[in-house]
Amino acid sequence: MANFNLTSSIPSAFILMGIPGLEAAHIWIAIPFCACYTIGLLGNFMVLFIVGKEQSLHKPMYLLICFLALTDCGISTSVIPKTLCILWFNLKDITVGGCLTQMFFLHMVIVMHSAILAAMAFDRYVAISNPLRYTTILTNARVANLGLVCLIRAVLLVLPMPLLLSRLPFCDNRIIPHTYCEHIAVAKISCGDSTVNRTYGLVMAFAVTGLDLTLIALSYGLIIRAVIRISSKTAYQKALSTCTAHICVILVSYTSCLFSFVTQRFVQSIPSQAHITFANVYLLVPSMFNPIIYGVKTKELRTKVVKYVSRR
Repeated sequence: MANFNLTSSIPSAFILMGIPGLEAAHIWIAIPFCACYTIGLLGNFMVLFIVGKEQSLHKPMYLLICFLALTDCGISTSVIPKTLCILWFNLKDITVGGCLTQMFFLHMVIVMHSAILAAMAFDRYVAISNPLRYTTILTNARVANLGLVCLIRAVLLVLPMPLLLSRLPFCDNRIIPHTYCEHIAVAKISCGDSTVNRTYGLVMAFAVTGLDLTLIALSYGLIIRAVIRISSKTAYQKALSTCTAHICVILVSYTSCLFSFVTQRFVQSIPSQAHITFANVYLLVPSMFNPIIYGVKTKELRTKVVKYVSRR
C-alpha cells in the first residue's frame, strides 16, 4: 500500500489535526479513548484465548465469534494508537503511504465485520431450523472458508478507495481535520475533482450495508418462521435466547456506524468536533461491548470464562 505511484503534486506527508477546536481538551479526551480501547482488547483477547484453549468450544458458532473478535480488534487498532499519539504527544504527521494504508485496513476490516455479522445470522438460522444437521451443514472448514470469502470481498471492495485517492492532486493542503485517515476526510482536502471518490465511497457504503442487512433480515425472517412452528414452549424460548446476543451486537454495531455515516454526509448542523469525536466512539463501542455481550449472553462461553477466572 505504501508503494503507490504518487504524483509530485501530492505532499510527502499529511497532518492529522485531531479534534480541531478541542485542542485544550485533547489530553482528557484521550483518557476514555484509551480506557475503551484497552477494555476492548482485553475482552476480545479473552474470548480468543478461551475459545482456542477449550476443545468443547471448537464449533462453527464460536469460530464466527472469534472472527468477530479479530475484526473488532482490527478496527480499533487501525485507528486508536495513532489517535492517542496525536492527542497525548501531538504527533500529527503521517506519511501518505501510512495514511492510505490506515484507510485501507480500517475500511477493509469494517466491511469484513459487517459480512461476519451476516454470516452469524445464517449460522443462527441453521442452528434453529435444522439443529440435527447443524454440524454437517456448517462444519469448521466451511466456516473458515466463509471467513476467507468475507476477507476477499472486503479487500476487493475497499482497494479502489486508496488507489483512486492516490491519483488526486493535493497541492499545498496537507491538513486533515480528523484523528485518522477517513476516506471522505482525505478526499475533501484534495484540490482536484474528487467526485469519483465520493461517489464510490457512498455507493460502496450503501451497497455493503444494504446487502448485509438484507441477508440478516432474511435470515431472521426464516428464523421467526421456524420458531413459530416449534410447539414446545421450552424449545421456543431456547431458540429465541440463542439469537439474543447476536441481535444486541447488530444493534450496537450498525446503529452507531449508520448514525456516524449519515450525519457526516447529510447533516451539516452538527459541529465538526461532534462528528470527529463520534467517528472515534463508533469504532470503540462495538469492540468494547461485543465480547461483554457474548460473554454474558452465551451460557457455554460464560461458563468457561468464569471457570478459567476462578482457577486463576
